[in-house]
Parts: sequence; C-alpha cells; structure tokens
Amino acid sequence: MDAKLRLAVHKFSSCDGCQLAFLNMGADLLKLADLVDIVHFAEAGPMAPDATVDIAFVEGSISTPEDEERIRLVRKNSRHLVAMGACATAGGLQALRNRTAGADWIAAIYPQPEFIHALPTSTAVAAHVIVDEELWGCPVNGRQVLDAVRGRLFGVAPAVKNDKVCLECKRQQSVCVLVAHGAPCMGPVTRTGCGALCPHLQRDCYACYGPAENPNTRALGRRLADLGFSSAAIARRFLSINSAAPVFQDAGGLWQKGDHGDA
Repeated sequence: MDAKLRLAVHKFSSCDGCQLAFLNMGADLLKLADLVDIVHFAEAGPMAPDATVDIAFVEGSISTPEDEERIRLVRKNSRHLVAMGACATAGGLQALRNRTAGADWIAAIYPQPEFIHALPTSTAVAAHVIVDEELWGCPVNGRQVLDAVRGRLFGVAPAVKNDKVCLECKRQQSVCVLVAHGAPCMGPVTRTGCGALCPHLQRDCYACYGPAENPNTRALGRRLADLGFSSAAIARRFLSINSAAPVFQDAGGLWQKGDHGDA
C-alpha cells in the first residue's frame, strides 16, 4: 500500500479564520485524515513545524523578520505549497499599513516600540517564495481546501476559478443589490468562491475573494460615484480586505487622490 501524503498547516500573521476551514469540516476532516497524514497543525494538535511534507497549507501574511525566515523553511520542506486566504495571497488587512508610515503606528500604540519587530510592509507569501497554488477568500472554505488536497491526491493541476460574483448571482437568480438598491457592491470585480453569500442575503459584496478575471475597476468606480459615493468611500471599497492585490491597490490609490477620470 502506498504511503499517505504528508500534510502540514502553518500559521503566519493572520486571524486563524482560514485554519478553521479545516476544523469546521467536521466529519469530512475525519475522512481527510484517512487519506493524508496530518503531521503539523498546531490549532488541531499535531506539532512538527520543521517536518518535510507533500502539501503545506500556509495561512497569513509575511509581516515580521521571523515570518520571512520561517516561510523560506516551510518552502524548503514542502513539495507543494498552498497559500490560503486573503492574508497569504494578498497581504490581508495587515497590508493596509503598507500605505502609511507603519513605524509611526507602532510608536503611537506601544509604549516601548523598540520591542516590536515588524517589516515595513505586510506582503503575500508569493512575494517571498514560490507558491504552487492560491486559495483566495477571507476566509477560505472547506470545499476549497478539499479540492486542493484532492488535486494532489489524483495528480490534477490546480483549477483557477476566477469568475465574477455577478455570474454566481445570476446562477442563483439573486436580485442585483447594486442595480436594485444602489448598494456599493464589489461583485462586478470580485471572484466568486463564497457562493455570492452576501448578495444572496441582500448585502453588498466586500471583495473577500479578491479580484476576478479582467476586473473593470474604472467602470465600477464611476458607477459608485454616480450613485453618490465620495471618492474616499470608493477608495475604501477597493482598499479593504485585499488592499494589496495590485488591481485593487491601483484603483483605490487613484480614488484616494480624487481621480474620477482614471480610477
């Protein structure tokens, strides 16, 4: 009988939400444990951070010197590295400090800032090491995780899923909150993966799953301006959960400057 694939789950600068995608699978997690050998997953119990594995799931951004050193070790010890979640794929909410003087923030919060060792920016895992697969989302869900593991078990190349949330809304026959209610929905520029959860509940999309294929941020920004939203409010829509994703970063930066013509 062939040996099981060895799997590890590593946490970096993050909230642990994507690791919960594993724990929330319930019975499916037990089935997964029958298929692979989970050798490191601190939140679930197993501890072997330096183990050599076939699949390493990485949650969190690279925000400290220690993160930089550790991600290189994880990459060295992994055949297949999966960055999961907004923090690992685009720097996450921590990347909001990339647009400011991070040292000033630290000095304003901590009485002894010299003890806080942080990098000037918070960046995606792919900015430091080669990433084999990215799972976007804040947080990711169990289906994404299982799909990634199945792909490795059967030797299937990762499927890139970057349809827009709007297409998911149409498939569900959900009413468009942007058209019907004038809500500042990011669905037209955001990849699906959540099942269009927020629009299905008549709430606007917050771009949790990052930029979709060919996102027309200029058109969406102008539409939101026509609906009466200020330049600052439009900038905040782009500079949020996935603020360091290049296409959102560029669009948000232009609206911060009040550039209605090119945003």
